[in-house]
Amino acid sequence: MKKALVISGGGSKGAFAGGVAQYLMKKENKDYDLFLGTSTGSLMVSHLALGKIDALKELYTNVNQKTIFSNNPFKIKKVAGEKVVSIRHLNTLWNFLNGRKTFGESKNLRSLIKKKVTKEMYHEIRANNKDVVVTVSNLTANQIEYKSINDCSYDDFCDWIWGSCNYVPFMSLLEKNNCQYADGGFGSLVPIREAILRGATEIDAIILETEVTQFNRLPSKNPFSLLFDVFDFMLTHVERHNITIGKLAANHKNVKLNLYYTPTVLTTNALVFDEVLMRKWWKSGYKYAKSKREALMSEFRPDVLTDKEIEKGGEKL
Repeated sequence: MKKALVISGGGSKGAFAGGVAQYLMKKENKDYDLFLGTSTGSLMVSHLALGKIDALKELYTNVNQKTIFSNNPFKIKKVAGEKVVSIRHLNTLWNFLNGRKTFGESKNLRSLIKKKVTKEMYHEIRANNKDVVVTVSNLTANQIEYKSINDCSYDDFCDWIWGSCNYVPFMSLLEKNNCQYADGGFGSLVPIREAILRGATEIDAIILETEVTQFNRLPSKNPFSLLFDVFDFMLTHVERHNITIGKLAANHKNVKLNLYYTPTVLTTNALVFDEVLMRKWWKSGYKYAKSKREALMSEFRPDVLTDKEIEKGGEKL
């Protein structure tokens, strides 16, 4: 029996996935053989493969815009108490004048990956026979590629993590092996089917979107906000397609598939990294996984008390 943990893309919302993973691995004592991530998920899977939950939490609850961007294309301001995101036109102009292909640069994220995903971690994962896989979109070859830690050198693996996280054209473009690579979510936002193809018989998939659409977008006010809306529209439908194909493959192969969605809309711009909000989302993910598990236990074992009922001294009827 081969168990897999799949984490979708979702930028700063990865903090929610961290909370879910913490509950599954620490409270439910789930031991996974395969860890497969896209975009922000690819940044998490190395720590999770080694059970380094505390280190991952420290990482995800202390990042900000400067941690990610070497040239930040976004300007955040408060309007009537709400955060509004717009474009830093001078920063984007600077990139164009310097012959860059994107509006912003995420070289700070590349440095962070090298610092947090160490060579020691790389060798320990390989020695433990864990398979850690990240998703990248090869724009040159027009195909999705899955990079296993067991097939890469340390430096190459760090490159693939970075490439998987790069939401172009707002972040850097990875140019490697005569190809251009971008965010894995452009092709495979929730790589459930790939986990099945790699032999998984039970999968926990954390999806950093709500199960159903919960809001209508406001009309676009400029070309940049329109571009965001178009990308968001496409990724929403890529996600739904990935999940549908994953469910069909799971049914065909008799794979147990557990899906963990966000219960509410966490943010409308996942490229804004707010430390306070991300700490809140981590806690929300943990509580959500706990409540989902208790609901399942109550459904299948009505005689079993939930943690909350035990604390209250309640009894099942």
